[in-house]
Amino acid sequence: MNKYVAYPSAFTLAAFGLLTLFMSASVIFDLFGIREKEGNYVLFVVWANFVCGILYLFASFGFLRNVKWRTKLLVSAVFILVAAFIGLLIHIQQGGIYETQTVRAMTFRLTFTIALTLISRLADKRPSQ
Repeated sequence: MNKYVAYPSAFTLAAFGLLTLFMSASVIFDLFGIREKEGNYVLFVVWANFVCGILYLFASFGFLRNVKWRTKLLVSAVFILVAAFIGLLIHIQQGGIYETQTVRAMTFRLTFTIALTLISRLADKRPSQ
């Protein structure tokens, strides 16, 4: 894989993964008073983000090592996020409380993950350099 694709992808995934883990863990375990600041969070969405944060870190390592299983990790993250997003929409439809920023954040996270999955998949198809 081209280092001009691998390194920025790995760095972006690692940074986003670490931020995701910090924010999710802070809400789940009520660290630093973040849970109170988050308002009406939806716990299963927070847990989905937490799991995806872990997957992002492993996929980041996969970009650096040029291993093809990174794509499978990112596809798994996409499925987790789609399931959480569908669950969030059902939660909203049934009158559950939520923050509107959660919908925007889930849309961004899903788009981000799909984009990196496509980059990873395209990199898998190219011959190694």
